[in-house]
Amino acid sequence: MSAIPIPPVPERLNFAEHLFAINAARGHKTAYVDDHAELSYSGLDLGARRFASALRGLGLRREERLLLCVHDTVDWPVAFLGCLYAGVVPVAVNTLLGAADYAYMIDHSRARAVLASSALIPTLQSAMDRAEERPEWLIVSGAEDAAFPGTLSLGALIEGAEPLPMAAATSCDDIAFWLYSSGSTGRPKGAVHTHGNLFSTAATYGAQVLCLAEGDITFSAAKLFFAYGLGNALTFPLSVGATVVLMAERPTPEAVFRRLVERQPSVFFGVPTLYAGMLAAPGLPAREALRLRCCTSAGEALPREIGERFSAHFGVPVLDG
Repeated sequence: MSAIPIPPVPERLNFAEHLFAINAARGHKTAYVDDHAELSYSGLDLGARRFASALRGLGLRREERLLLCVHDTVDWPVAFLGCLYAGVVPVAVNTLLGAADYAYMIDHSRARAVLASSALIPTLQSAMDRAEERPEWLIVSGAEDAAFPGTLSLGALIEGAEPLPMAAATSCDDIAFWLYSSGSTGRPKGAVHTHGNLFSTAATYGAQVLCLAEGDITFSAAKLFFAYGLGNALTFPLSVGATVVLMAERPTPEAVFRRLVERQPSVFFGVPTLYAGMLAAPGLPAREALRLRCCTSAGEALPREIGERFSAHFGVPVLDG
C-alpha cells in the first residue's frame, strides 16, 4: 500500500474555517450524537459561527481567552470551534476539578469569560469569586430548565446571533487553544497549541495511522478536554467528515458497553485501565454485537496481556499510542 501524501500546513489557517470548508458538502450528515441530541455538519457550522458572533458582541477580542468547562455534549464542539472561528482562545479544562483549581486557571489564563455546564455552575461561581480578576461573563451550557442569576445562556446567545460571516484571519502559528496538565508535579501547566498543530495531527495520525474515513463512527472514552480526547472526538473525525459519539457521564465499563452496542462505532478510543475493566466486567459484549474495526489506547503503556486479550475477544487491533 502506498503512503498517503501529507499535505503541507497552510500558512494562512483558521482550523474551524478549514473544517467547515471541507465539510460544506456534508451539511445533512450527522457530525455529533450525544446522550440527548444529534448535530449535523451544517448545524455545527451555523452554531459555531453564531457563537463566534456572540463572542464578538460581548466584546471578546482576538487572542483573549475563554475558560471552557463543559461536559461532552454537542455544545462542546460548537463552543470550541466558535472560539477558533472568532480568534478567541478556548482554555479547555477538566470538568472534575474544584473551585481552587479553576480560580488558579482563570487567573493564570486571564480568561475574560467562562463557559460551563449547568451542573458545574456553582463550582465555577465560587472559582470566579476567588479569582484575582473576575471574568466578565459566565455562560451556561444546558441550563434551559435552571436559572442562574447573573449568567448568560449559551442557547440564547447562539439563537440571538447572526452567523459571523468571516473567520478571524489567523495563521498556522497563531495560538488556537490552551490545555492544562494534570498538575502532578506542582501547579497545572498551561500548554498552548496552534491552528497548525490541529491540522498536522489530523493529516498524520488521523489519516496515516487510523486511516479514518467519512464512513467511520468514532467513540472516545477520553473526554474532549484531554489532548487525546480532542483528537479522537474532534480533530481527526471532523477532518474526514466522520460521525462522533459523545458521552457526558463517567466512562465506566457499563456506560461504554451501552454506547458500543447502541451506537455501533467503528473506532473506539480507550485507556489501559478501562480496557482492563471492560475485560473483567460481566456485561462484556460478544464480538458479533459490535462493529469495531480498530481500537486505540493512550495515556500510559498498554500491558501486552490486556491488549492481546481484548484483540482476541473482539477480533480487532488495539493501537498503543
